[in-house]
Amino acid sequence: MRAVILQHDIVWCNPEANRRRLEQQLLARQGADLYVLCEMWPTGFATEPEGTAERDGTSLEWMRQMAHRLDAAVCGSIATEEGGHYYNRLYFVKPTGEACHYDKHHLFTYGGEHLHFTRGERRVVVEWRGVRLLLQVCYDLRFPVWSRNHWDAGQPRPDYDAAIYVASWPTPRVEAWSALLRARAIENQCYVLGVNRVGSDPDCTYCGASAIIDPYGRTLAECEHDRETCTEACLDMEALEAFRAKFPVLKDDEM
Repeated sequence: MRAVILQHDIVWCNPEANRRRLEQQLLARQGADLYVLCEMWPTGFATEPEGTAERDGTSLEWMRQMAHRLDAAVCGSIATEEGGHYYNRLYFVKPTGEACHYDKHHLFTYGGEHLHFTRGERRVVVEWRGVRLLLQVCYDLRFPVWSRNHWDAGQPRPDYDAAIYVASWPTPRVEAWSALLRARAIENQCYVLGVNRVGSDPDCTYCGASAIIDPYGRTLAECEHDRETCTEACLDMEALEAFRAKFPVLKDDEM
């Protein structure tokens, strides 16, 4: 699988402007199987979603259109209002228009996200072109139990092959971001796609440090800090299966 991560800036609370900018960036990098955007890509990390969270599905429909045009999956989170509740919702949209979603479980209490958003209770793995992907959002990265890759007795393989983390992770804590991405890849014997924004919002600055990590914890591709850019890598399932067969550490998790 060819995966592209887009490390982009976000125009604060202006979904239309962000859709226009990202459309240009996506169409300039055609030919991949998967494109990953940042956390709350239409608005920025707005912890007070009243008036900014989407209820009409406009940005989700744009993701469907882009997935169709690119013949690829498009993934990114949107502040969403549904049934009187707000969710930091990570969508995974396929070219057919099918949209799977994961609602962020670990809300960022330090920034007040828990005061307005409802946390998700469901762990979500989606399958796309032979790769099973765990969907995660930003602060989830600090909680390894939630993302633990399980290999139950009698199963031929663990329950996912790659983890996606979309984020608005501020510059002062970027070293933790990079270290935790590598840790999640190593401990779960999986690829990790970490996509963080650049630029600034009313509260924070962001330098990116987006990267694709392999199951050994090695960096396959990395975006330059403080620059709006994208990079890509191949998620090699044959190599992953060979590594797990040679060193089946996940099978020992319950021993």
